[in-house]
Amino acid sequence: MAIDVEQAKALELAPNTVKVERGRLRFFAKAIGETDPVYSDTDAAKRAGHSDLPVPPTFLFSMELESPDPFGYLADLGVDLRRVLHGEQSFTYHSMAHAGETLTLQPRIVDVLSKKGGAMEFLLKRTDITRDGELVAEATSTIIVRNPEMAE
Repeated sequence: MAIDVEQAKALELAPNTVKVERGRLRFFAKAIGETDPVYSDTDAAKRAGHSDLPVPPTFLFSMELESPDPFGYLADLGVDLRRVLHGEQSFTYHSMAHAGETLTLQPRIVDVLSKKGGAMEFLLKRTDITRDGELVAEATSTIIVRNPEMAE
């Protein structure tokens, strides 16, 4: 089933507010193999000029998964999750986020592209991450949906 572009762009995705916790930052840094003590040692972070542990690159993506139903929007669009592939993600950073801060993530669908005669659709989602109304980062992800009805 093809994704309705207008329906996707009009879909209201709920914002998610998350408090950044030191323990999670340390765990994430360890999981990605980050060895710089700035990401795990509060004293090292402060010596480097940070107010607390900084958020490691790509951590913001994991915060998106904390919403009650992080993939519910796909079901709302009639997408079969068995036909979904995570295609790409990118980040544009405007300021550093740190442990102890509360961030709000506001996702929205910005486009739907079709390729191979509709056999593959690319759903582009952008999430604005803010702190007290200030833009901290923009996270963009591409979800690829295979449409078996249109396969060659």
